[in-house]
Amino acid sequence: MTDQSIRQQFPVLKRKVNRKPLIFLDGPAGTHVPTSVIDAISNYYEKSNANKKGYFITSQETDEMMDGVRQKTADFLGAKGPQCISFSANMTTINYQLSHAIAKKLQPGDEITITQIDHEANRGPWLNLQNFGIVVREVRLLENGTLDYEDFKNKINERTRLVAMNFASNIVGTVSDVALIRKWTYEVNAWLLLDAVHYAPHLPLDVTAIGCDFLLCSAYKFYGPHVGILYAKEGLLDSLTVDNLRTAPQNAPYKIETGTTNHAAIAGVGAALDFIASFGKGRNYRKKIRSGMAEIHKREKNVFTKLYDGLNQIKGITIYGPENIPDRAPTISFTVKNKTAAEVCQHLASNNICAWAGHFYAVRATEVLGLQEKGGVVRMGMAVYTTEKEIEQVINILKKYAH
Repeated sequence: MTDQSIRQQFPVLKRKVNRKPLIFLDGPAGTHVPTSVIDAISNYYEKSNANKKGYFITSQETDEMMDGVRQKTADFLGAKGPQCISFSANMTTINYQLSHAIAKKLQPGDEITITQIDHEANRGPWLNLQNFGIVVREVRLLENGTLDYEDFKNKINERTRLVAMNFASNIVGTVSDVALIRKWTYEVNAWLLLDAVHYAPHLPLDVTAIGCDFLLCSAYKFYGPHVGILYAKEGLLDSLTVDNLRTAPQNAPYKIETGTTNHAAIAGVGAALDFIASFGKGRNYRKKIRSGMAEIHKREKNVFTKLYDGLNQIKGITIYGPENIPDRAPTISFTVKNKTAAEVCQHLASNNICAWAGHFYAVRATEVLGLQEKGGVVRMGMAVYTTEKEIEQVINILKKYAH
């Protein structure tokens, strides 16, 4: 697909302010959605819009749609099947529910390992378990934006019951060595939970190959609506006692989906996955969506490299995170000398460039890196609709501003 054919699918990209187009580099906080996703949500409301498990046609259509999107999501993540996929309002909500269920399996003195690089949605639910006598150990973040793996190994022992970590950092883009951590958790028979909210939009996933026990992601980061997604290894969710009503299904994947799910939004998730699959090739959906993600990653990496190299040459700009681009998701955070992140983003906004300032809920990382008192960082992220021409404009504007 050409840049133009991709961008034509996103209505918001046609919008202009002061007769000039907007440049959207705000993807790490949520990508825009193609027309197909908007249509899927609208069509659901127009034609079905019924609750599940009824005898009438609109309810049956809802059941069919929900089952189909679970299977598509399983293919997207490399899961064994739809029985491993649960939906929620967002990742934070379902992770809190999961932490409550896991807490019932633990004893005082049991340990959970978290990291300093993680989003608070994968720290807060586990830190709260300290109220029940659970020991929570925190892995150090190094100045280069990577985890201290020696410290990590020292924080895993025979008392460790769970390691909760992100796959890719939403603030500095670091892709962590999950395979190494999985090896260490196997050695002590601990569960591994991955926050893939920032990884899933950019790189192909295969939970079966990784061997993780749980994985979380959010559809609004990969061209869909706000829907939280939980992968739980087959049989694992059924072994947990979750907080739900006695009228709710008591089996996976439904038991952790408290209340009625947002069916229309989930229809949009299916359309978002189809959009990703449209970039790929293969005889079945699983192969097609995985190759689609590989193609999207290739496109994003090209424009990200251009942005990284351009910013890296501007005097007064400091980039945070690994210097080796293959160790990164296509996200970049930086500061400008003598300017706060908010001031930089206000200047960018005045030039129709959408970027974020702050800590992005990775507040522990900003504290450790000494950035919190400075107002955090400026963050830009690539999406499949980002073009080299847009990146050139951003670099030119920042060159003038930083000097």
